[in-house]
Amino acid sequence: MKGETSWHAIAVALGLSGALLPAALLSAGPAFAQTAPTTRDGTTELPAVNVVDTSPLSGTGIDADKVPGAVTVISSDQFSRLFSFSTTDALFQYTPSANTTDVQGNAFFQDFRFRGFAASPLQGTPQGIAVYQNGIRVNEAFGDTVNWDLIPEVAINQADVFSNNPVFGLNALGGAVSIQMKNGFTYHGFEGSIQGGSFGQIGGSLQYGGEKDGFGVYIALDAVRDDGWRKQSSSELARIYADLGWKGDKAEVHLIASGASNALGVVGPTPVQMLAVDNSSIYTWPQTTNNDMGMLALNGRYDLTDTWQLQGNVYVRRFKQSHVDGNDAELDECSNTWNPGVGDTKMCLDAGDFNGPPGGGTPATNPQYAKFRGQMVLYDQNGNTVPFGELADGYLYGVINRTWTDTTTTGGSVQAVSTDKLLGHDNYFVVGGSLDYSTVNFKSSTELGITELPSLQVIGTGTYISNLPNYTLANGYQVFYTPVNLDATTTYYGLYATDAFDLTDRATLTMGARLNVAQISTSDASGVAPQLNGDYTFTRINPLIGLTYKITPNATAYAGYSESNRAPTPLELNCADPNRPCLLENSLVADPPLEQVVSHTYEAGLRGTGKLFDGDINWKLGIYRVDSDQDIISLASEQTGYGYYTNVPSTRREGFEAGFQYVNGPWKLYANYAYIDATFQFSGWLASPNNPVAVDGEVYVTPGDNMPGIPAQTLKVGADYMVTPKWMVGGDIIAASSQYYVGDEANQNAKLPGYWVANIRTTYQVTANVQIFGLVNNLFNESYATYGTYFDTGYLGLSNPQMQTPGQPLSAYAGVKATF
Repeated sequence: MKGETSWHAIAVALGLSGALLPAALLSAGPAFAQTAPTTRDGTTELPAVNVVDTSPLSGTGIDADKVPGAVTVISSDQFSRLFSFSTTDALFQYTPSANTTDVQGNAFFQDFRFRGFAASPLQGTPQGIAVYQNGIRVNEAFGDTVNWDLIPEVAINQADVFSNNPVFGLNALGGAVSIQMKNGFTYHGFEGSIQGGSFGQIGGSLQYGGEKDGFGVYIALDAVRDDGWRKQSSSELARIYADLGWKGDKAEVHLIASGASNALGVVGPTPVQMLAVDNSSIYTWPQTTNNDMGMLALNGRYDLTDTWQLQGNVYVRRFKQSHVDGNDAELDECSNTWNPGVGDTKMCLDAGDFNGPPGGGTPATNPQYAKFRGQMVLYDQNGNTVPFGELADGYLYGVINRTWTDTTTTGGSVQAVSTDKLLGHDNYFVVGGSLDYSTVNFKSSTELGITELPSLQVIGTGTYISNLPNYTLANGYQVFYTPVNLDATTTYYGLYATDAFDLTDRATLTMGARLNVAQISTSDASGVAPQLNGDYTFTRINPLIGLTYKITPNATAYAGYSESNRAPTPLELNCADPNRPCLLENSLVADPPLEQVVSHTYEAGLRGTGKLFDGDINWKLGIYRVDSDQDIISLASEQTGYGYYTNVPSTRREGFEAGFQYVNGPWKLYANYAYIDATFQFSGWLASPNNPVAVDGEVYVTPGDNMPGIPAQTLKVGADYMVTPKWMVGGDIIAASSQYYVGDEANQNAKLPGYWVANIRTTYQVTANVQIFGLVNNLFNESYATYGTYFDTGYLGLSNPQMQTPGQPLSAYAGVKATF
């Protein structure tokens, strides 16, 4: 465990010199009388969904049957049922059109994907899901990434997954996730748990909630250490969340503090030839990410009248990330053929064949040629050329790339909600606005390293390299290893209004719109890269219209159309030139501007409740199509580890989803199925340099080619059975069909195979206050992967360019939980 060091790092990230939480809050616990405890018995409650909030701010809410789109509500009991420290596990398991992509081989660093759009912690992944925690946007300002590891699962009261809804603002192309945390009015009692098991995992959590005389207090903390199922993939997490609230007849206010200090081993995909020998093997390392976050927020509501309510929040959030990435590198002795006059004792980067300089020519006839093709001379931090030396057998040259991101975000939002009747009919009207302002500093460096074989550890030499003398970004040079010091600001404004009007006692018409204004400014803080300077503004009004109709008292039909937009991020705006690619966790260069993405969503469906064999059932069926204009995708460069972002004219994601939940006596069951056809809707060449069938490093995409990395079908089923009033047994089966490797946009190669895994769990209530539990994941030890891509085989002399990130093998855990 990180112990005191972790909690101190949280306080530093929050910007406080003393304790993270006010002393009054920490000492308030004993003064609050506890009501009957809310226990977490390891089973999942499956109540009918009655009211949901259709905007990031929570308040009055609306009957879910009146929402003209898909809604999935995940309760705290459903989160706790999985005994997982990872928030994405429950989001994936209970949402029909959701899947996870584990690019890095770490349970705490996984993507959440919904209808083919991603909310990912990995820079380099184009994002398409807006994520909110207590009404506060948690997509990081620099790249719209979502660091799920910062959200303590134990403190989640409810998570709502919505299909496309423009009210959720920027980045809600495919949908939005709104997470509401617990407070002293929604959670009563004390709970402590500890668990451990496979791969050296040991972790635990504590939570307490209570209220008295209109005041409520809630505090939760958890910590876990896990060695990971792959080499060099250990993680340590420490998280805390606290809420001090007051509630009166007409008002409610919450002061919230949260923080996290996490160290994640994120080792990425491995060549399949290495996995065939050892499924836990990894490619070049170290690869680590450290995340520190602290946030203070004030949320509140006030009932202006019996039918008007005012809601709002203000917050400040500090996020710091450092990333270390050991990589292969095509470094060699310089050749006079490419660099006349340089000599053969200097080190060069084999840059590969990019577009040549104006005028073309050869190295002999065009002095600019060497800047664009072949080898590039490397310079150290003092502007001197780096000498080349032959390495002993068992060693290769490599690099260690480092990045540091420091972000401070302040913001707030306010909305008014009215339930006044309109023309004698029930009506639900929401109007509001938001402002989020972020300052970002991003730095990067590249250190020359030596890679040891066969471990593939890259060890730094202390020499920091650039392919340009004195780091001057002269016109025409391709930039790879140049250090970066970038300042950026993002200012996001939003104004929105929606109205749900009951045409009849069965039919509800919803109409609305949101104005998004994104202002982004980037500036070079190093003084040597003015190409990074830029100011951008993106503006759009996104409409929403939909209709719901109660066919019977227990069955509702819905249909809707909506639009959303996503502005390019500072990361993407400074990494969009195929001839000046970026190491996506590292250097940035000046690039042509990107266009904003606009999605058009059409959907319809049925949902309802009822009785089946004397049991209660909730069910839903839906179809959808999402057409995206100027979609942003990331592509690989010829230089290993490098890539860039680009707009493509059109993409489409369409599909079918179904789900049901069933409770009958001792039985609780659920099932979720989804089919998605995610395709490109244009013709053109896309870079894919390591694809074995690429032509000059590119593949030709035609309309209907499937987007890689998205399985067409997913199925998730589970059941719990109370053998006795104290003993529960249950389990889940998760299955996904095959998918194309990332880099196979033209669909010309074999797919990454589909997979299925079975998980089982059991709980036993020893006493009214003590429960023991156990679980086994991947019961049959299936060998599978959820992510595949290609790499340059030349570094190790391998023959198969396929890489995969292996999934978690057979693993078992056990623990004990006490509730009072």
